[in-house]
Order: sequence, then structure tokens, then C-alpha cells
Amino acid sequence: MSSAGLPSALSWLVALPLPIPAYEFTAPHGWTAAGPGGAVPLGCRVLVPWRGELVTALVVAPGSARGGHRLREAVHVLDDPACPWVSPATVRAVTAWAADARIPAGLVWGDLLACGWEPAYAHRVRAVTDADLSSFARRPPGPGWTDAGGFPAALLDAIREQGLLEEEFTAVPRLRSVVQARALDEVPPAARTVSVLRAADPLPPGLTPKQRQACLWLAEHGPQDTLSGWAKAAGVSAGVVSGAVQAGGAAHVPEPAPPPAAWTWLQERGPVDSLSAWASGASGDGHALSPTQAGTLVTRGWADVAQRPALAPDLPAPAAAVTAGDPDRLPEAPVWRLHGGRPGARFQALAPRVQRLLAQGRSVLVVAPDHRTLRRAWDALSGLAAAAGTGAAQLCGPLSDVQRLHTWEQVRSGEVRLVVGSSLALCAPLADLALLVVLEEGSDAHKLQSGSRAFVPDLAARVAAEHEAALALVGAVPAVESIPHPGAVLPPPRVRLHVVDYANPPQQPELGPLSGVHLTPGDLGYPLSHDLVRLLRQVQERGRQAALLAPRRGYSALLRCPSCEHTPQCRHCDVPLRFHQESRQLTCHQCGYREVLPDRCDHCGERMWRARGPGTEWIEQEVRRLLPGLPVYRVDRDRQDDLSPLYAGESGVMVGTQLLLSQEAPPNLALIGVTLADTWLNVSDFRASERYHRLLRQLTEWHVEKPPMLVVQTFQADHPALRVLAEDRDALAYPAAEERVRKELGYPPHARLAQVELTAREAKRAQVAAQELADALHGAGATAQEVLGPAPSPVARLRGVYPYHLLLRARSDARLGELLRVLDSRTWKARLRVDVNPRSGL
Repeated sequence: MSSAGLPSALSWLVALPLPIPAYEFTAPHGWTAAGPGGAVPLGCRVLVPWRGELVTALVVAPGSARGGHRLREAVHVLDDPACPWVSPATVRAVTAWAADARIPAGLVWGDLLACGWEPAYAHRVRAVTDADLSSFARRPPGPGWTDAGGFPAALLDAIREQGLLEEEFTAVPRLRSVVQARALDEVPPAARTVSVLRAADPLPPGLTPKQRQACLWLAEHGPQDTLSGWAKAAGVSAGVVSGAVQAGGAAHVPEPAPPPAAWTWLQERGPVDSLSAWASGASGDGHALSPTQAGTLVTRGWADVAQRPALAPDLPAPAAAVTAGDPDRLPEAPVWRLHGGRPGARFQALAPRVQRLLAQGRSVLVVAPDHRTLRRAWDALSGLAAAAGTGAAQLCGPLSDVQRLHTWEQVRSGEVRLVVGSSLALCAPLADLALLVVLEEGSDAHKLQSGSRAFVPDLAARVAAEHEAALALVGAVPAVESIPHPGAVLPPPRVRLHVVDYANPPQQPELGPLSGVHLTPGDLGYPLSHDLVRLLRQVQERGRQAALLAPRRGYSALLRCPSCEHTPQCRHCDVPLRFHQESRQLTCHQCGYREVLPDRCDHCGERMWRARGPGTEWIEQEVRRLLPGLPVYRVDRDRQDDLSPLYAGESGVMVGTQLLLSQEAPPNLALIGVTLADTWLNVSDFRASERYHRLLRQLTEWHVEKPPMLVVQTFQADHPALRVLAEDRDALAYPAAEERVRKELGYPPHARLAQVELTAREAKRAQVAAQELADALHGAGATAQEVLGPAPSPVARLRGVYPYHLLLRARSDARLGELLRVLDSRTWKARLRVDVNPRSGL
């Protein structure tokens, strides 16, 4: 068959875990297997030649078969197409999303596929019949099967490319080395016998009196192991017993040896993982054995070091089997939401739906943005699986590669039908997926911070639609994009809120007349207000616990010269350096540049510095100064103190960034203080207020049982995101109002966004490239409402380059795809990166 007539089923697009698009390969020679995707093993892993090596790739789509004569051939399909590594529906969904977002397929799959890129297999090769490979190398593969590891990879690839190599691949199970006792009849005879000294019977003539005495003693008291031992026991010299042996009065006689006590122990208790484990176990039971002696017993044949199938790794244990008693009152829709209440109430409302689907033999996937949310979901839902006669499993980053691989096989075999995990669980090969639950769908933690920068809820929506499964959005507060979907809102949890208004300090008689309308913000106390300090003193007096949320790590956001207002700047970014008092260094939190704190101002020589913008170090210092004796713990990227005393119930204060929320709340938490809430609002991002509102809601439900007092220090006490909490309104109130504003402005959910970033070492070059791209978009029919910009980044220089941004705003995914296709129309004079559904400052 000519290459022009090659059917597309015999060429495949495969994704490698590299930042490159999917590449086309032809099917392995003689490929005839059929699976759910016909002759295309969609979702299966294949071995393909790549730069002289064999690498693992994932089949993501049929190929076009254009130029088939130039395509390399895939070498081997690792998975049975009837049981692919990733569900074909998931493959279609993720690959289509990557294509629409103009992100290389390999980059997306490298981010999402949790395991399977490094399969274990035995590889053997041989030359095809009658092939002469002598021109390739001095020692090429011969006609017999040989281990491929004995040949250079580049040599095998050169022979493979000419079609002169036959290859065989065999899956290798995971093995472990064990030390096991041999059966007694398999122990070498030499090891089971011992040479002993026995007296001759009768004694020969010619023995001296002392020799005769020694031989008679030996005959009476039994055999001896050594000459020295015999001489010492018989009370004669070593020369006497040696002479007796030479005169024939005694001789070395082989006799059966009793098994060593260590061998008996190993036969009864083994096998063990190592010689050290054998020595430790036997010695612990009274049979003295060192690792060296254990090795000697192995050498003599009493034990073997053998390979056995590895034991299943320890996995997170699911909760005890439970049955949801409440009826299922949740909506029946392709996409629905559940918000409000406390976490326990939300999971209680969700449990009947999960239980019903599992009982029907279908599968459920729950995706969480962070480990704390994942743990809560696991504790609340995993027990439903056992009650439905199936298994539950976690898939997330903290698991080891072995744990993830074992879990993946459990899911793939159908043993597990409930998976709770992070973004790594999104591609779990669940059969008959019925429900995909995204927890806290508006959380920025769902945004992958590197690689593809995918936003997991967007991918989850594609995956659910392709599987024809329902998509459930569940969390403390709905994302504004979730508002149009039907849903249920639980009653809001009780909120104990106190606001310190730095802009308009009111009378606060309920806490005492600590501040009045005539006072300035400094008179209210800064960075810890008098109100917050008084409550902290109550915490200390009553032996309770508190948490203070700081907007940033380090001591201060910047240092400023009081004389000339000079601020030390980063050498690579247009941002002020953050001051870290503990290290006495100025640090850039964008690129990591550091320098020692200068003794004086570079501009005017002033020796004093004025700190602005308190961070965790500053807040910690203030607490220690104002409340001596109260234990203070810090949790940020620079330092994470041991919080075990707090979890044991001891009094203390946690000071940290939002990293605090990744921890469980301590049991006696009575107070949470937000030291400067405006930091979350003063961001160039239309989602800033939504993010701020979500943070406040999450703080109110951080403790799973009792609501602590929440003190918010702010200059914007009347902001709607805060006011709805003060008015005790439900979780839908603020997002619904925000959705109406965005409808007027044309922002999500009423538009689809993509941020296009062009960067260059010279600002002018980046600006020109960005303007050329904007002109190309307008020339392709884009309107002024669809292309915003170009404009320099909020940080004009970042890591030595100058970013310029364009914001594409389209009415639908299809229209956004049309705009993004313009990016492929030509090359640009700057580095280009696309971020679909951006979550950072615009």
C-alpha cells in the first residue's frame, strides 16, 4: 500500500511528556489489535523512538497519514487497547482542551498524568532473518535473542530505522529482594556436616602415657571441635594431642551438624527483607547473630537471597464503612452546584448522591485544590465506597511513585470506583464515570503554577462532558462563573465578626471604648490594633489559641529612606526588595535575587531605614513584644514551625500567610485576625474582591466545629465582600451581585478570557511584537472589545525580561479559539505564551 493511501487508523498522534505538540507515528509493524477506538489504541502507552532512545508516549488521536513514508514507526504498544492506561473519553477531552488553548499536548499530559511514563519491561533484540548488520558496528545484534541493554541505544535505533531489527518486550513485575531459609535437604552436604575429633577404638599401641590419658578422656567425654579445645579440656598441652592424632589415637571424623538456631528462626519467621533484618530478628529472640554471620550462612547455603513479587504499598486507609441516611435532594442537571454551610454539612448533603451512584456500579471522582480540602473530603466520603461494595483511593502529589502506580492499577482494574485527589486524579481511568466533583472550584490553587498553567475546573468540565457525567461544583462559596448553574445553598454558618475600620474608626462599646472617631489610624494601633491586642490578651489569659493572617512573608514589603524616599530595587525586576529581618537581607519575591541590607542609603547616605508593609516577621515581633510569655509560631514559605504543641491543646498564636489554611485548625482556636485585609483587594485583577470574599468565608469555617472570633483590620470596611458577612447573608449573596456587575462589563462567566504574554530582553522589542500581534488580530476581524491592550505587565520588568500583555475576550470557546489561531499565522519577534482563563493580575 502506498503512503498516500495509508489509512489514518495506522498512524497515531502521540504525546510525550515534553513541552512539545503531539507527534505522528505509524503503527508498529504488523499491528492488528482492535479496541474501543478501533485500530487506534487511544489512551494506551506506546514506545516510540525519540532522539535515539526509546521513550514512553501516550496515543492521543488518530494521525492524518500525510507523508506516511517519512513517519517513524512506533515500536511497541504497552497496554491492551481493551484496557487503556487512560480512558479514551478523558484523552479526547484533555487533548481537545489543549488544542483550543494552543498549549502543547505534551506539556498538558506531562502535568496531568500521575504515573506510567517510566514502565518496567525487559527488552530483547535480534537481527531479522538473513540480515547482515556488520556494517553498523563491530558487534551488532545476531540472529539469537539478546538483552538490548548490551548494545548502544543509538546503534539499535539506526538498525531499527532500516527495518532490520526484531524486538521483544516483556512487562517486568515490581520485585523485592528477600532472605529466605532453604529446605534442609537443599542445603549443601558440606554445610550440613561438621568435622570432629573422636578417639580411636581400640587405642593403638605406642602412645605415650599423656597421649593415652588424653585419648581416654576424649573417648569418655565425646568428640571435640578443635585440638586446642580438646587439649584445654583434657588438661594437657597442644603438642600432646597433636602427637596423639599423628599416632592414630584420634582422628577428624565428619558427622551431621545440627541446623543453626538462626536458620531455624528464619524458617519459622521468614522470609525477611535483608540480612540486617534477619540478624536483628534472630538476636531479638535470643539467637545471637550479626549481619556478617548471616551473610556467612547465606554463603554456606543455609539461606538464599531471592526475588519475590513486591508487597502492595501502604495506602491511605478509607474511613469506616458508612451509609448516608438522608435523601438525595441535590439537583439533577449536567452541571450543578452546592455551596454554603460548613464542610461537614456540604459533604453530608453530597453523600446520598455519591452513595446512590456507587451502588449502581458507576464511578465518582472528587478533585480538591489543596491537601486540607482533600483530607476533609476523604474523611467524609471514602467510607461510602465500602458500603457500596467497592474501593476508595487517593491520587495526589504526596503519594510516592509506587503508591500512585499501585492505585492507578486498582482503578484501571475496576477494584476502585471512588477516587479523591488533586489534579493528578483528573485522568484516573475510572470506568463509567457518573459524577465529577470539583471542590472549591474558584480557588486559585486549582491553577497549575508551571508548565501548562491549566485551570483544573476548566479541564474537569471538558472531561465530565466527554464522559457524559454530571459536574458538581461544591465549596464554601461559589465562583462567580458558577452562578448561572442550578444549585443548592446551605444556611450560612454562624459568623462572629469584628471589623477594625482604620479609615473611619467607630465607637465600639461592646469591646470597650478603645477607639473613637477623633483618632487617627496610628492611634488605633498598627499593625495590630488595640482591639486585636486586647482579644489576644484574653486568649493568653484563658489559655486559648489564635491565628494571625499576614499578607506577606518577611519583615516588610519595602524599606524606604526617610530623607530622600529612595527604595532599594531588584536588579532583575521592577519591584522593591522585601526586607527579611532574620537573615538581614533584602530579597526579591519574584526572581529570588538577594543582597545584604546596606548600612546607609545609596543616594543620600542616610543611616536609617523606614519599614513599610508589615509581613509575618514584623507581626511575630509585635506579638512577642505586646504579649510576653505567649508562645508564637510562624508558618510561611521561609519557616514552618512545629505546631504539635498547639494541636495538643496548648495555648499559643500562629502567625502566617495563607499557607496557614493548608493546616488543620488547632482544637482551641478562639480568634483569627486578618492584619490588613486591603492587601487582597489592592491587586490589578477583576477577581480580587471575589478572592478576598472567598478567603473570609474559608476563615469562618476553618475550624470544623466552632466558629472563632474573626477580626478584620481594613481601610475599606464598607466593601460589599466584607459587608455580606457582617450582615449574615448566605454564600450566594456576594457572587450573585458580582455576576451582575460582570455581565455589564463583559467578563466571565459572560465571556471567555485568554491572556497573551510577549516577553523580550528589550522593552521596545516586546512592545513592537505585542502591537504587531494586536494589529494581526484586528486584521483578522477582532473587535476592540475582543482585544484589550497591548499594555506592559503590572511588573514592567520581570526576571530580566519585559512582558507585554494582550487580553483576549470572546463570547464563547469557539470564538476564543478563532482568535488564538491568529497566533499560529506567523512567528513573532518575542517569546509568546498563552494563559487561558488567567488567574493572576492582568
